[in-house]
Amino acid sequence: MRVPLITAKKSRSEMTHRMPGEVVPRLSTDMLTRLPASVARPRFAPRSLTTGILHLGCGSFHRAHQALATQHAMNETGDQRWGIAAVAMNRPTIVDALRAQDNLYTTLLHEDGQARVEVVGSITETVHAPSDLIGVPSRIADPRVKIVTLTVTASGYCVSPVTGRLEVDCPGVRHDIQHPTRPITPIGMLAQGLELVRRRGSTPPVVISCDNLCANGSTLRRAVIDFALLRDDHLAEWIARNVQFPNSVVDRIVQPTAPTDAAVARNWLGGVEDLAPVSAEPFMTWTIEDFDGERPQWELGGAQFVANVKDYELAKLRLLNGTHMLLAYLGGVAGFSTIAGATANPALAALARQFMLDEQGPTLALPTPELHRTVDDLMRRFRNPAIAQDMTRVGRNGSDKMIPRVVDALRDNIEAGRPTPGATMLIAAWIQWFTASHAPGAVMELIDPREESLTALVDPDPHRCAQAFLQREDIFGTLPQRECVQREVGDALAELNRDGVEAAIRRRLASNGEGSNT
Repeated sequence: MRVPLITAKKSRSEMTHRMPGEVVPRLSTDMLTRLPASVARPRFAPRSLTTGILHLGCGSFHRAHQALATQHAMNETGDQRWGIAAVAMNRPTIVDALRAQDNLYTTLLHEDGQARVEVVGSITETVHAPSDLIGVPSRIADPRVKIVTLTVTASGYCVSPVTGRLEVDCPGVRHDIQHPTRPITPIGMLAQGLELVRRRGSTPPVVISCDNLCANGSTLRRAVIDFALLRDDHLAEWIARNVQFPNSVVDRIVQPTAPTDAAVARNWLGGVEDLAPVSAEPFMTWTIEDFDGERPQWELGGAQFVANVKDYELAKLRLLNGTHMLLAYLGGVAGFSTIAGATANPALAALARQFMLDEQGPTLALPTPELHRTVDDLMRRFRNPAIAQDMTRVGRNGSDKMIPRVVDALRDNIEAGRPTPGATMLIAAWIQWFTASHAPGAVMELIDPREESLTALVDPDPHRCAQAFLQREDIFGTLPQRECVQREVGDALAELNRDGVEAAIRRRLASNGEGSNT
């Protein structure tokens, strides 16, 4: 979904500046009528909303995606039952900021020097889970709450990336089994909240994962049932029979909060201060598996309901997320600090396009014209300089992401006899980061749940190093033609060390120009 942009640009003479001692008004419901006409805002009174949605993970993505889509749905229908209670799982920073301004905040959708600016008022309450006196499980069990949504990242599910089952030795899971009424994991919170619903004989909420996981709803359902089985077989059976966990696919590139966002928001808001603005691209999609029960008319806010999200999910994971990994690891090794900077490099851009068209694309159920349109759109999105996607954020937790975003397609291509130069370069660059991230001037910090055990595998011989990493079935699964893949990854590692990123890439670009057309 492409959102209309406000095309006016702020000149330096129009910028608002704080003078020493000046009192700057804070964003609040009372300030809404004083905002410039160019700023979109809720077409409902935020204080009149009823909370019908509980969201776990009150980060920037949720506020730029689901909360904004919910506002648009309520704007169009006038149905005010879908206010959101947004839960911060760890730090209270965003809770404090939003509470100070009646839970309002600004979205800034940037592209080509233009912006669409909108104040969002769909959040009715912000909750800091560790200090919440009511408790998240009791909030889940509130009869007014019809839907629970989640953006807690893959690690929040405590699920093995290989088996898809709950990792019962996870410290958080162990804590929640021992302290069921004060859980600290999303899985424990859901299980306890659904147990309260069961005891009361109420209708359970629909639980919608909005995280980048394969079959995210099915994965979440399995994890919650696995957790319930550790406590009570009857609870597990009740959840399996009564609770809906539809799969969904989300897509919007959201920028981590930057110090400049507050100044940009203040300029657009006519001098009004916002402590919690969020910046994102205009593009947005949300594909949700159809389910029974009440819900906002999210389709009026850019969502679509379908019978099966699998094809949409694979396209997102392999084209967008897989290519993000390629640009992050190779771009990081080359010294680029952002995805936009890496994509501006002709060699990296050519490999990214070739990777999508010749490797990831053929594994998807997309007609050729649609694949080309999607790739063109993604390349434009990657190049957006207004969205600073830093390499650490995109590249973190690579060992958890490797199978669904890269290895599954790699396996399909090997079995079909198609070459995989992009995938092997990506894996080599990821391995390279276990040494490159510690070098002076490194642009990407190494963040990975298996960092300690993987760093121990680093070997000065590139082929021995590739062999050691690729034998990790918890990361790569069972690869066909493993020795061939190990050799190609080892060759790529050697070339990255000896010749640099651009030279290694150019040897792997298709000679016919199809994949490398930028």
